[in-house]
Amino acid sequence: MPTGAGALKQLCNPAAEVSAHYLVWEDGRIDQLVAEERRAWHAGQGSWKGDSDLNSASIGIEIVNCGHESLPPYPHAQIEAVIALTKDICARRSIGPRGLLAHSDIAPARKRDPGEHFPWEALWRAGVGHWTLPPPPDEAIFQRGQEGPPIRALQAMLALYGYGVELTGVYDHQTQVVVKAFQRHFRPARVDGETDASTLETLRALLKE
Repeated sequence: MPTGAGALKQLCNPAAEVSAHYLVWEDGRIDQLVAEERRAWHAGQGSWKGDSDLNSASIGIEIVNCGHESLPPYPHAQIEAVIALTKDICARRSIGPRGLLAHSDIAPARKRDPGEHFPWEALWRAGVGHWTLPPPPDEAIFQRGQEGPPIRALQAMLALYGYGVELTGVYDHQTQVVVKAFQRHFRPARVDGETDASTLETLRALLKE
């Protein structure tokens, strides 16, 4: 939505069939729209660790931002509020670091939010979420159309982390969009869907932790 007010109206409209538990404004204000014990309609069609009904298994936080077309920066007050909110939820509900996900992680073919400008590292440094310092991008090792055991191994690592990717052994469209989602979250310096050594090292480090 182009404005936070418009988003709030949409989130409160039953006919829209979209809702979230929390809405975080640019100035750090937080509105709770749905009780945590109730199912909200924030995740939509997607998958994580084999679970395809993520609306029933997650708490949805919407962050007011104009969106991916312009990717404006997230204000400091807003990020501080997100950190406080997520730390509280994770502590109360015993959610581990890997349980803090982007919409783009669970629905990589449909969603790009919160985008590569979202400061996941800042959340991690504050004690919430999963992160490792990624090496700088370099030349691609795997690209669209390649196939073989190394591609299947890459798909297996992505699936082991939680992404919904089929083990086809082919660097196909679904693999490309999942790699792009992974980069958007964990290696945002370059989001192109091609796997370079930086992407592989980051994925291996996260799995090792």
